[in-house]
Amino acid sequence: MPEITGTIEDIVFRNDQNGFTVAELREDNTGESVTFVGVLPSLGYAEKIRIVGEWKNHPDYGKQIVVSSFESIEPNTTEGLFKYLSSGLIKGVGQSTAKKMLDRFGDKILDVLRFSPERLIEVDGIGPARAAMIQASFAEQQEVRDVMIFLQTHGITPGVGLKIYKVYGADTINRIKENPFRLADEVAGIGFKLADKLAVSLGIGHDSPFRLGSGVKHILFESGGDGHTFLPLEILLEKAIALLGADIQQIEHAIDFLISNKSLFRSRIDDSEVIYVAPYFYAEAGVGQRLLNLSKSGFLWAATEIENGINRFQKEKELILAPKQRQAVFESMTQGVAVITGGPGTGKTTIVKCIIDLFDKRGLRVELAAPTGRAAKRLGETTGKDARTIHRLLEYCFSEEGNFFKKDEDDPINADVVIVDEVSMVDILLMYHLLKAIPQGTRLILVGDMDQLPSVGPGNVLRDIINSNAIKVVRLDEIFRQAQESMIVVNAHRINHGEFPQMNLKGKDFFFDKKDRHEEILETTIDLVLRRLPEFGGYDSGRGIQIMAPMRKGDIGVNNLNVRLQLALNPPAKDKPEKKFGDNIFRKGDRIMQIVNNYRIEWKKILDSGFIEEGLGVFNGDLGYVRDIDNEEQTLTAIFDGDKVVEYDFMLLDELELGYAISIHKSQGSEFPAVIIPLAWGPPMLMTRNLLYTAVTRAKQIVVIVGQEKSITKMIENNHITRRYSGLSERLREHTGE
Repeated sequence: MPEITGTIEDIVFRNDQNGFTVAELREDNTGESVTFVGVLPSLGYAEKIRIVGEWKNHPDYGKQIVVSSFESIEPNTTEGLFKYLSSGLIKGVGQSTAKKMLDRFGDKILDVLRFSPERLIEVDGIGPARAAMIQASFAEQQEVRDVMIFLQTHGITPGVGLKIYKVYGADTINRIKENPFRLADEVAGIGFKLADKLAVSLGIGHDSPFRLGSGVKHILFESGGDGHTFLPLEILLEKAIALLGADIQQIEHAIDFLISNKSLFRSRIDDSEVIYVAPYFYAEAGVGQRLLNLSKSGFLWAATEIENGINRFQKEKELILAPKQRQAVFESMTQGVAVITGGPGTGKTTIVKCIIDLFDKRGLRVELAAPTGRAAKRLGETTGKDARTIHRLLEYCFSEEGNFFKKDEDDPINADVVIVDEVSMVDILLMYHLLKAIPQGTRLILVGDMDQLPSVGPGNVLRDIINSNAIKVVRLDEIFRQAQESMIVVNAHRINHGEFPQMNLKGKDFFFDKKDRHEEILETTIDLVLRRLPEFGGYDSGRGIQIMAPMRKGDIGVNNLNVRLQLALNPPAKDKPEKKFGDNIFRKGDRIMQIVNNYRIEWKKILDSGFIEEGLGVFNGDLGYVRDIDNEEQTLTAIFDGDKVVEYDFMLLDELELGYAISIHKSQGSEFPAVIIPLAWGPPMLMTRNLLYTAVTRAKQIVVIVGQEKSITKMIENNHITRRYSGLSERLREHTGE
């Protein structure tokens, strides 16, 4: 990597929030001007620095160095000292004051600032208050640099270093030397592996109790990403030995210590000893207890009044509710907690509309919520009522101390009834926060399809509640006449029952294009998007067709599909700005997807009234498109949900990826006019029945499967559901005595 020393001539751009800086450097050896970019907090004009980085060729601004590390070099000439002092970096010092300071102290001025700041009052025009301000500003700049240099010495990049400094401030170095593994618990975005790397650099022992404890917690939190709320002790020990290289007695001792300080909890489930990390333990226990408490509230509502309400609703909507639909309405009116589950076409939406109608007529306040923005928007559209994400319902907030939900047991949701849709997507942590905010005496109605893929986060909430038999559940299994006309609905149920779908029926909406070779599958998929579906049904290639693949890697995986589809649908052009970030190239007009929850990012949309609505949050799985890219301002502007404008600093582009193709897992809670599913061989643990079922149920108008017929057969035959270690069912059964 090139190493360049020189003096900063210009700060072209700086983001004060994340330290991202674009600057010009005059190189000492050649006298040439060099552009450099990177996370470089507290650098100022005329400052002398040494940078290490990698040359990149920017499409608009030419050659520049992307900095991986830097070091500030104190100026040692009168001219250099004057430029540094008068650069504006030190508050309270301009050109006039800088000259006076140099006249008084000469080349000893930096020593005065560092060791004898009280002497600044010897300078004409500097009183005690101004001297204190100058000293504080200088000390802050030195502090940041000392921390950054210390962290860089131990392999931590400036971007990560700034995150750490924002948490610990002046005490950063002491905190890290004392216990680098605290970073994994206390600094967002830093995990055990990075902390372990830092610990090795600091010479901390392989068998340090801090290391063993942090490693065990890392395993349990990482298992939450696989859906587990706990791990059996023997599996935890096996994983810990492999990760930490310690003997079993050392790890058992670390586990016992963490249990003693309530960082971990030991329990027994199915006669096995299991270990929870604290947040998952409290959440699972809390969900079980609160669900049961809410379910104990019965509501007196005369059967004749419910019957009359249903009859009036049927007459107004010109429909007839089936017996199980009527049962679902009765349970929702009279139970404290009711679960309504069923596949597509079984009438869940009709029931929700009827329930809302009856509650409205009684003057009860109803809140509608769903786990994602897309699911909430769809719930609102189908019911004609306001619906919000669970996070918005709970009023997710931010503070210097951390993020939190404003609504809780002390400030509960003001509603008589809370209806939550797409509950299969809700993990145990979010359900816990929701239940904390629902007061006793409020009805809770949970709606979802237990055969969909479970939540991305820990727990198996909907399935566990249903399997516990502790909460009133109505299972819908009848497909209604109108839904029977759609082969999407019919085939979804056939797949769910282990039957092969009926495809390519004339005038229907479910098609199969048999291709055996990967390249044929890929080319056919692209042709369907570019030509065949737009010609067949007028579908918009860029916005109305969604490709969903089982895997990310491979010729017909999400990654390669996105590269090929971007080239076909949105090729590069001179007048089309683009930005390369990591493995992605983002281009104006691209379809994109948010891949992490960002609760802080701002969005705006212009309403029909002309007013501007503002809000916070773009969430994992949200789809949009790139409206513009400004390489000078280092921003990408995106549109989500058709009208929500979001501006991303380039430093946030790791939160985005191309969205022409998405994984089936990322499709949960969404519906698309047209869905294309490319299928070939894949790992049996992945190519399962409920994965195919989930993909098919995301389509509203047409499904096209492209690929190998044997892959469809194998997926339908493979009813393997990967076990999630979750104990909610057991906790609910324990409390009911079953």
